[in-house]
Amino acid sequence: MLRHLAPALLIGASLLPAAPAAFAQATIDDDADAAARALIADIQRIVTPNGVQEAFEVTLGGARQAVSVRGADRDNPILLYIHGGPGAVAMPMAWTHQRAWEDFFTVVQWDQRGAGTSYRLEDPDAIAPTMTPERYRDDAIELIDLLRARYGQDKVIVLGHSWGTIVGLSVAAARPDLLHAYIGLGQIIDSRENERTGMTWTLDRAREAGDTEAVAAIEALQPYPDGDRFSIEQADGWRRFSQRYGALAAYRENANFYLRAPRLSPEYDAADRKAWADGSLLSVTTLWPRLRDVSFDDLDRLDVPVLMFMGRHDYTTPSPLAARWLEAVDAPHKRAVWFEHSAHLAPIEEPGRFLAALLQEVLPLTRDRAQGTAAGTAAPSR
Repeated sequence: MLRHLAPALLIGASLLPAAPAAFAQATIDDDADAAARALIADIQRIVTPNGVQEAFEVTLGGARQAVSVRGADRDNPILLYIHGGPGAVAMPMAWTHQRAWEDFFTVVQWDQRGAGTSYRLEDPDAIAPTMTPERYRDDAIELIDLLRARYGQDKVIVLGHSWGTIVGLSVAAARPDLLHAYIGLGQIIDSRENERTGMTWTLDRAREAGDTEAVAAIEALQPYPDGDRFSIEQADGWRRFSQRYGALAAYRENANFYLRAPRLSPEYDAADRKAWADGSLLSVTTLWPRLRDVSFDDLDRLDVPVLMFMGRHDYTTPSPLAARWLEAVDAPHKRAVWFEHSAHLAPIEEPGRFLAALLQEVLPLTRDRAQGTAAGTAAPSR
């Protein structure tokens, strides 16, 4: 199964399988891509007088970790993107869609402990025992405190993606005072139910298509996700088929377009991409069993505005589960935003609509928190 894993895009539930060839190729012909990376870097360079473009290391929870900060005006609200996986860093893909966000937000990409470029900053054997959902939550809280102080900005939005929604929603529940809004993209509410729903959906699609290979493979996984065993091998066992039916990228059978994007990233070189592969493997194999019983079903109130950005076709982290939870939760402001032509990768699948959602639904919440919550608790679809 690990042959599929390399850059897991997931969670306690949302894996992006990928053949190792994708990573092998990512470390060769680096010079051939150098000119293209330089051009992209120049196009995306922040040149505005009050802009910010910097990369630095921070120590969070005793572990050194890598951070990238970009924005056209450092007085804009901070948008902290908490990547998925575990270990599926978003920094090397950000060039494909993030630049437009940076006109309105100071966007922070963070390679979590043990992942991406952070993988090389600490001994993996020493880091592994610390890799728990609680530690990532506390790392994120430390990072938010640091960002608020460094940039003199108390308007902070957290956008969690996939596995990052476990971290992000935990931050919103524990420290709502630090945030102006929380956005869940590919939100995980309950790890076991996520797996159960995604497997069932994939099995139904396979039966409809007469895909006997997929049906046999998925049925052989039972009783997963129930029982004591909760392994990444089982999780990958059904996800590698769900991609065929657009559960990861709508209308596509794979996400190779996403996996290849780091080759042109100005932020990542060949050594960084190797660390991305190694850190993804460390993260997903270490963390997955620790996510077995993660659930937010009992979280019925948040003291911060909450938005769910949901791909209509997302059955990697099934959107109906997030929508159902949002309907029930009590919050000062909540919104359900649907991306009708996306699955799990809405920022790339529908970049224009994603930017519009940030501007129309999120940015107003940062202008004045009291005014931002006055809109009430309705959760309309888009």
